[in-house]
Amino acid sequence: MFSIREKDEAYPAIRVTPLAEEGTIKNGFFAFLILGLIAGAIAKAILPGRQGGGIFITLLLGVVGAILGGFIGSALFNVGINEFFSLSTWLLAIGGALIVLLVYGMITKRSAH
Repeated sequence: MFSIREKDEAYPAIRVTPLAEEGTIKNGFFAFLILGLIAGAIAKAILPGRQGGGIFITLLLGVVGAILGGFIGSALFNVGINEFFSLSTWLLAIGGALIVLLVYGMITKRSAH
């Protein structure tokens, strides 16, 4: 992803700069999907009981959990999801996925009764 900035006085051509702001993963969209898939799978392995859903639900819950973990980390600890191989990124993503999985479990158990 790129953004186009206004012309720079020193360089008459338009500069194109990558969109890598604080709190976003810098390795791209597919890295974020892989992070979400793995975080969701780890969260499902940590929580006891049977959670429904296949790989798509795991991916979706993991990505939503990674986003939630990034928001929580930014708000509480001033640490976001920045780099794929950072320990804080993985801990926040897994923690967020655990929260989302708990909420998903409560919703699906309630709708099943």
